[in-house]
Parts: sequence; structure tokens; C-alpha cells
Amino acid sequence: MSLIAFLGAIELGFIYGLVALGIFISFRILDFPDLTVDGSFPLGAAVSAALIVAGYNPYLSTVIAIAAGCLAGFVTAWLNVKLKILHLLASILTMIALYSINLRIMGRPNIALITEETILTPFADLANMLGISSYMLMPIVFLVIAALIKFSLDWFLGSEIGLAMRATGANAKMARANGIFDGKMILLGMAMANGLVAFAGAVFAQSQGSADVTMGVGVIVIGLASVIGGEALLTPKGITRATLACILGSITYWLAVSLALNADFIGLEAQDLKLVTALLVACALVLPGSRFGRLFRKGAAK
Repeated sequence: MSLIAFLGAIELGFIYGLVALGIFISFRILDFPDLTVDGSFPLGAAVSAALIVAGYNPYLSTVIAIAAGCLAGFVTAWLNVKLKILHLLASILTMIALYSINLRIMGRPNIALITEETILTPFADLANMLGISSYMLMPIVFLVIAALIKFSLDWFLGSEIGLAMRATGANAKMARANGIFDGKMILLGMAMANGLVAFAGAVFAQSQGSADVTMGVGVIVIGLASVIGGEALLTPKGITRATLACILGSITYWLAVSLALNADFIGLEAQDLKLVTALLVACALVLPGSRFGRLFRKGAAK
């Protein structure tokens, strides 16, 4: 694997680490199987790209993209909480609707951002000033972004509202018995989760130089692979370790994908990405319960 491929995998690992954190909120904290992320990821990219091309400030465009993602998650939760639609079906309905909405927002299947100013432009200029390539600086930038969001999420989940949200996911009936409005917690948590995913989509589009309506296909699988794989590598014994595991799982996933696609002796090509993803998810599901996984965790605990 070349240095460019390695740093590119690290960069993608931090970006998709935000997706993993969003999925962690919905799946692990709220126990809410959410497929909305396949629509909210390209939603963040579509909103930010469309606004940037229209001449809006890239930072404002990114904030609006996050708000759009929060709205998408809120709609999914509202369908479940208020209309009593099964959570999985509610997320599928929102995901399907977002495909058409994203096309409406962009006005075409994709938008190029290569010549536009984005939130990453100042860092590219800084790299030029330092005399280094931008691909060497960007992983550090995304490391800082991921770390800030990780510690902010740790703080929130340790707060009173965060504890109420965790209680709702653990046992909704008991939470209601203790005076927690579980419906409001689900609405808030789902909005937060999809806001994070939309932010990742906006940053991804600005990093790659384009937004595409199909870029959300399979995001839920990548996010789940990151969460499950991270938990296999780093047994979560608390929120701090659990969120760290999500980011580590995402980095490990993209390093494994990059290694597989760049290993000539394996013979894999770009079109085999989904196959590699499926194999990695299967390994992440099987390894924790295997003898090797138990021995690995015992060694890590010492």
C-alpha cells in the first residue's frame, strides 16, 4: 500500500467515524434500527454542495446541511413516536423520500466542487504555505474534528439529558416510570444521529470535490461495520471507550479495504468494494464470539 493510499484511508476513517458515532447513537444508545443514514449522508452533501455552488459561505452551508440531517432524523423519529410506525419501516420511508429530495436540492445527479471554496480550502492553502501536500495535512484536520465531536458526545451522554436518553434506549418503560419523556428523547437522539451523518456527508463531499445522489448507498453497512468492528477490537466498558471504538473501527475498516484493493496478489478491483465490505462485516460479527476474539480481548485487558 502506498503512502497516499494509507493516508487516504486514514482520512476516510475519520470522516466515516462521524457516521459510526451517529449510528452508535441510534443503534446502541436508543436501540433504534435506523436506515435513514443512507439518505441523510447524501442529504448533507447535497445541501452543502448546492449552497456552496450558489455562492453561500461554506461554513454556513455546512451548518445548514447539519440542520437538514437533524430534520431528516426528526421525521423518522416522529413517524415512529407519533404515528406509531415501526421504527425500521419509518426509517426506510424517510430514506426513500430523501432520494427524491436530494435530487430536488441538487437539481441534477451530481455537483462538482473542485473549483469552489469549501471549509477545507484554508487547510489546503496552509499545506501549500508549509510546502507539503494536502493529503498529508488533511488526516490531521479530520483527526481534530473527530476528536472534538467524540469528546462533545462523551460529555453530552454523561449529562442529565444524555443519561435520560441512555435510559430510554435501555428500558423505555422504566424510563417513563421515572418521569422521562421517552418520545422526546427518541426525537432528540435521532435528530442528533442524522445530523452527525449529514455533517459527515457534507465534509466528505467537500473533501472529494463532488456530491452525488448515490453516494449514500451502503453507508449504513459501512457504519455498522465500523461500530461492530470497533467493539470487537476495543471492548466498550463505558461511553468513552465505546465512542473511541467507533472511530477506531472506522479507521480499521478503511485500512482493510484499502489494503485489500491495493494488494495485487489478491486481484480485487474497485467494483469489489461491496464484496470486501460484506466480508469485513461478517468477520466483525463472527470474531467477537470466536475463541480468537476472546483471547484477543483478554490480552488487551491485561
